[in-house]
Amino acid sequence: MATTNARSVFMGPRLRRLRRDLGLTQADMAADLEISAPYVALLERNQRPVTADMLLRLARTYNIDLADLAGDGGVDHAARMHSILKEPMFSDIDIPALEISDLAVSYPGMTEAFLRLYTAYREEQLALAERSAPALTGAASSAGQESFDANDPVAEVRRYLAARRNNFASLDDAAERIAEPAGGPNGFIERLRARHNLQVRYLPPSVMLGSVRRLDLHRKQLLLEDSLDTASLHFELAKQLAYLEMEAEIGAALEAGKFTSQSAVLLARRALAAYAAAALIMPYSVFAKAAEARRYDLEALARQFGASFEQIAHRATTLQRPGLEKVPFFLIRVDPAGNISKLLDGAGFPFAKHGGACPLWSVHGIFKTPREIVTQWLELPDGKRFFSIARTVTAGGGSFGAIRVERAIAIGCAAEHAGQLIYTRDGQGPRADEPTPIGVACRVCHRPKCAARSAPPIGRDILPDDFRTSSVPFGFSAD
Repeated sequence: MATTNARSVFMGPRLRRLRRDLGLTQADMAADLEISAPYVALLERNQRPVTADMLLRLARTYNIDLADLAGDGGVDHAARMHSILKEPMFSDIDIPALEISDLAVSYPGMTEAFLRLYTAYREEQLALAERSAPALTGAASSAGQESFDANDPVAEVRRYLAARRNNFASLDDAAERIAEPAGGPNGFIERLRARHNLQVRYLPPSVMLGSVRRLDLHRKQLLLEDSLDTASLHFELAKQLAYLEMEAEIGAALEAGKFTSQSAVLLARRALAAYAAAALIMPYSVFAKAAEARRYDLEALARQFGASFEQIAHRATTLQRPGLEKVPFFLIRVDPAGNISKLLDGAGFPFAKHGGACPLWSVHGIFKTPREIVTQWLELPDGKRFFSIARTVTAGGGSFGAIRVERAIAIGCAAEHAGQLIYTRDGQGPRADEPTPIGVACRVCHRPKCAARSAPPIGRDILPDDFRTSSVPFGFSAD
């Protein structure tokens, strides 16, 4: 008890929350602890400290872990508050770090209310941006391209992930508790057998009938397609463990999303299960340490963790746990036709919500150099610079005649973080002072000299070509 500091002794809000969680009145708790009800009220209002004897009495009476009861329960909330209050909208408010910590520890209810309001604000901000976008891209929408409006479940889930910076600390915590005793991917099969009485069987595609994983509860078997590569096999085993052992954490995260359709719920549930599977294979603390040690060398990390390039790239976008943030990355996955099948933004990159992305970005051209990493410095019209790493990835295959799908992955970060990556070491690759000028999408890009332009920018008048042919597809007025 000598380690209990002065701040943790005054724990009125936590005591009140404990009492309410137990369904007790102040009189009930007073009777259980053999003290007076007014004294309980004083403790809850922080007008009396919780003594060491009282902590022990609480732990024994309600069978509570003493470390959880006396520990600094506001650490996570304080870290999230510190992260949020760095936003530009709060830049003119001087809020000392000690005040934030005191608020998180002494008033966890108020802190939780603030965090919920901020998350809701971020989700609505993203939704508003997307609702207003069709006015800028009417031509693309009328041409039949995908419309990411507020009712689109895919767009809804993407907003949900973006508002949380693609990080779910509760899933990471649960995954670390499971991964350590399981002993990593090699122990998943034994854990399924020992804890869930499930036998893992490998069957050919002709028997699996289009599934790569199927849980047969009647026969107590987990069936996996025998042509899966090692990384995919580990991922499917981890995902099944996540569904079986992390249901509570996944459910809580889903409930916080307040989705408007069942399709959005199912898509989000699938995304959270995939997040949990990655966290089981690559636990947050271990992966974050390895990523920094290897300077975010994606291929080296893939070999270290027995994962695929895409799995490593995806996991790198999740390293934004408040207080333990690493390099913030964005990620996009596209097919040769330009269709976007994965979009994760943790670095503030302005992805096109409607229509195609800029063809000058290397992610659209690396199909000509499969499995080769291509780096590129990017500069947006507003002067913001990003560093991009692109490479092709393959899905499917595994046997002769099996369909293979080639896609391209691009993962990147803002220019100020690029120096932490191995890809910028010793001046390798493209020069930072010679970035490729790109736009978000042609309809909202006002660069006048772009030979790759597919449509004129909105709000600019097209110039006649009666007497002059421009060297670019669309000549337009400068103002």
